[in-house]
Amino acid sequence: MQTVVVLSLICALGLALGKIRVMGISLGVAFVFFVGILAGHFGFEVDSRMLDYAQSFGLILFVYCLGLSVGPGFFGSLAHEGVTLNLWGLAVILIGTAMAVCLCPLTGISMPDMAGLLCGATTNTPALGAAQQTLSQLGIPHSGTALGCAVTYPLGVVGVILAILFMRKFFVRPADLMPRSISEENETYIARFNVVNPAIVGKSLEEIATMTHLRFIISRIWRGDEVIVPKSTTQLQLDDRLMVVTKKEDASMLEILIGLHVEEPEDWNSEKVDWNALDNKMESRVVVLTKPILNGRRLGSLKIRHTYRVNISRITRGDIKLLATPDLRLQYGDRLHIVGDPKSVDAVEAFFGNSVQSLNEPNLAAIFIGIILGLALGSLPLQLPGMSIPVRLGIAGGPIVVGIIVGAFGPRFHLITYTTRSASLMLRKLGLSLYLASLGLDSGAQFFETVIRPEGILWICIGFALTVVPVLLVGMAALRSHKFDYGTICGILSGSMANPMALAYVNDTIEGNSPSVSYATVYPLGMFARVILVQMLLMIAGG
Repeated sequence: MQTVVVLSLICALGLALGKIRVMGISLGVAFVFFVGILAGHFGFEVDSRMLDYAQSFGLILFVYCLGLSVGPGFFGSLAHEGVTLNLWGLAVILIGTAMAVCLCPLTGISMPDMAGLLCGATTNTPALGAAQQTLSQLGIPHSGTALGCAVTYPLGVVGVILAILFMRKFFVRPADLMPRSISEENETYIARFNVVNPAIVGKSLEEIATMTHLRFIISRIWRGDEVIVPKSTTQLQLDDRLMVVTKKEDASMLEILIGLHVEEPEDWNSEKVDWNALDNKMESRVVVLTKPILNGRRLGSLKIRHTYRVNISRITRGDIKLLATPDLRLQYGDRLHIVGDPKSVDAVEAFFGNSVQSLNEPNLAAIFIGIILGLALGSLPLQLPGMSIPVRLGIAGGPIVVGIIVGAFGPRFHLITYTTRSASLMLRKLGLSLYLASLGLDSGAQFFETVIRPEGILWICIGFALTVVPVLLVGMAALRSHKFDYGTICGILSGSMANPMALAYVNDTIEGNSPSVSYATVYPLGMFARVILVQMLLMIAGG
């Protein structure tokens, strides 16, 4: 009971103070960590086993729900920008490791102690565990390693946020703050075309689709005063006016195929378009998929166009808009944009369910099953060539990997992974608050005593440099490349430093989901790299 009361007070006070803005800046949930340190310093104590449980459970809940939320768009981003994102993340890791190696002879700090400083500065507890196991096998004492990690860990958590704030204040342009998709295949673009190409006149839509590699959906056709919901057998005629959903980069190629791209004053890609005002014969309606039996089914297998004589033009999944292609697998909670006559749309609505109320009840069983699988994966020893000690993903790496996989492929096995955005954010914030409160309380008990030790100030300064310098160097280089928006860069930096608090701060202050996607993209490889590098350094130094 005492543990619950103390952690609740720390979370409540930290979240309240985190809303305070100084010069337009607030730390949000990150303030929970500072309140925890102060509580530990002033003698607040809880049962150590309960504290370990709260810290572990909070971190597991946060990283699993994060992986679950970014899973649907993760592999699309990985295929397009994943290699580039991970290269930037590895640059952060290599710069920090090189600094640690160079600082050993300059400061007189031994490699085991420097390894501890590096693990704390990068908030990487799996790397610390690997370092301690390596030193034990080499017969080298590792008490200084653990102490170095404890000293540098608090500022390692905060240092990434400070570096991000510094970049935003002095180097970020307004254009850099605009979210950009890192998974362009998940973007839809709506445009109107007039058929003027004689090569496609008289051909069916099925025949035209075989003439090009372009992916597009024709949602409706205007032919004189007639409005047509097209089928695969519908033949195009000269001067037909088409409403087409495609990808933006394919619009110019479609103009070559179809004919005339009509530039109109109204932006069809605006969220405020009244589609039902286009004509009075067709209705456009958004229907939510809430029938579990349809979860994971391919859209083409349902034969919706043939059975109901309607068109599904696009599908919204979270913040991502997808082309409604036949091979697309549906997921529970998908929002389908349907065009057809009112009676047909009513029938399709009943087919898909459209029970919005059911979406307010997240499938908690799937979350707990995913957590169990994540912990199982995190505990598996992975033997890598040349490494004498097996590597483990741990309680942070295992759940986030499983969360990504379940979020991306769960529907294929008819596993309902849908949670509302508000429920997902609440679970993530609850987990992160518990983790930071426990971490701060545990660190605060000896933090100030360690600081006043003779080597304490030097260790803290070195740890702070190992945190901030690589983040700033890579962050500013990434900004100057103009390849990514600021949110994506912050996600790369937070993921490469294994810093969920920095990610939470970025998500609180930046629009869009790009920080979470880039964080999840670089985190697994970054964690592996740090665990392997610290073991290599110690084995080389010990040899």
